[in-house]
Amino acid sequence: MQKKIYIIHENDEWTIHLTKRLEELNLPYEAWHLDRGRVNLNEAPPEGVFYSRMSASSHTRDHRYAPELTSIVLDWLEFYGRTILNGSSALRFEINKVRQYLFLEKHGIKTPKTVAAVGKMEILRAAESLGVVPFITKHNRAGKGLGVSLFKTTKELESVLESGTYDMPVDGIMLLQEYIKPPQPYIVRAEFIGGKYLYSVRVDTSGGFELCPADACQIGDLFCPVGEDPKDQRKFKIIDNPNKGLIEKYESFLKANGIDVAGVEFITGEDGTVYTYDINTNTNYNSEAEEQAQVFGMLELAKYLVRKLDSLQG
Repeated sequence: MQKKIYIIHENDEWTIHLTKRLEELNLPYEAWHLDRGRVNLNEAPPEGVFYSRMSASSHTRDHRYAPELTSIVLDWLEFYGRTILNGSSALRFEINKVRQYLFLEKHGIKTPKTVAAVGKMEILRAAESLGVVPFITKHNRAGKGLGVSLFKTTKELESVLESGTYDMPVDGIMLLQEYIKPPQPYIVRAEFIGGKYLYSVRVDTSGGFELCPADACQIGDLFCPVGEDPKDQRKFKIIDNPNKGLIEKYESFLKANGIDVAGVEFITGEDGTVYTYDINTNTNYNSEAEEQAQVFGMLELAKYLVRKLDSLQG
């Protein structure tokens, strides 16, 4: 049987950009859409290269248990010694921001001050114990900016929690985090393929918060760089490497934690301190920004996958 590239995912809209590149290169592949399925532990999986693109935001597409199913599939593949990109370690980071922050700090990479809480009263107490204002809330299992809201006081948060209208996290874990105000309204996302730096994209955040005094203002899909709306695509611009030392730390971190493909987001505060706040192991790329810069993430990823497949062919 011919060895293939297997793509593990739950979102056709995001995956088609990769499969088009695989087809352009005439590569054998098969997509495993894991919103549902079964795993026979007594049967060995097929031979090939397995690449996981499972997303923390799968529940927003009615694929609530896709990460859990992917977890057992990856355990199965790893048990049988298959070649996997973004295996079980990467998935644990994708669905758990607390894990991201703890392991980034362990690796000497600074993250924003954060408190995790479960339960409405504990969320309020967490905001008080954070000891800084303004602050933001975000979901522990997130993606697409889920649950990201800005609060100027704990009273604002208390009012929203009491109203019963606030969107609670799918895993129950809310994060309270210091708000990092940048001198200019943008964040930077560094992209990595095969654990190696590809490029950085600057994301315009000028429309991210409506700084109203009482409302919890949602970011929504601002940080998801795959929107097809032209006005949204202008938010993204590929730029020169902004921080070589930080990029080297990221490469070391990814290697140490079994993450092959990722987008790592960071922001610079008014005092010049750089904070890393998100690791996206289901990274996507903005087509307009890539066209302008003439660098193509999915093409480079497809080339990396074929090199891994060729290494199996002997």
